[in-house]
Amino acid sequence: MSNDPMDKVLEQLEEQELGGGSSSSGGGGGGSSSSGNSTKDRNLNLILDIPLKVTVELGRTKMPVSDLLNLTQGSVIELMKLAGEPMEVLVNEKLIARGEAVVVNEKFGVRLTDIISPTERIEQLK
Repeated sequence: MSNDPMDKVLEQLEEQELGGGSSSSGGGGGGSSSSGNSTKDRNLNLILDIPLKVTVELGRTKMPVSDLLNLTQGSVIELMKLAGEPMEVLVNEKLIARGEAVVVNEKFGVRLTDIISPTERIEQLK
């Protein structure tokens, strides 16, 4: 058994599909649309509370282990990104947007400047 919240949601959705009697012989859109909408609302509500890992990436670099071991307080790590380039916003390690750093109430934030299109996001999944 997994403790992953997404697995729990998928199990609940499978139970609803099996117990809900949704068959493909019912035609595509006739019948009780309000019942279909309430099922969709319930299914959507199941996933709204799933925690996602959001990461804002300033940059990356590669270095040999020897250089890594020689790092001390005050060392500077040069990143493979130019100053002024947008940072990448990742959700569960998938790029969804780019943005620039801002300070909000003494905390760092990101102002989104470019949202990745849904088709590009789907391509990332392949």
